[in-house]
Amino acid sequence: MQVAVAYAEGRKQAWLKVDVPETCTAGEAIMLSGVLERFPHLDLESQKIGVFGKLVKRDAPLKPGDRVEIYRPVTADPEKVLKRDSDGDA
Repeated sequence: MQVAVAYAEGRKQAWLKVDVPETCTAGEAIMLSGVLERFPHLDLESQKIGVFGKLVKRDAPLKPGDRVEIYRPVTADPEKVLKRDSDGDA
């Protein structure tokens, strides 16, 4: 079956379509996709992953057409980030 693995940071992103076995898990799809070779600093032990925006564990089974996403850690405190008003002013 075919699934996709997605990861983005800054100006670099990867959207990799990969053929995987019917019994493939999210973690296995990431390993088979080659994304870890493109982004060797990724740490699947600490980074969260999901399928179509929903958090899943690495052992989550996949269905044909699923998109596995690797999420970056939050780097800014959302409560400290200035919100723009409706005028677009800071």
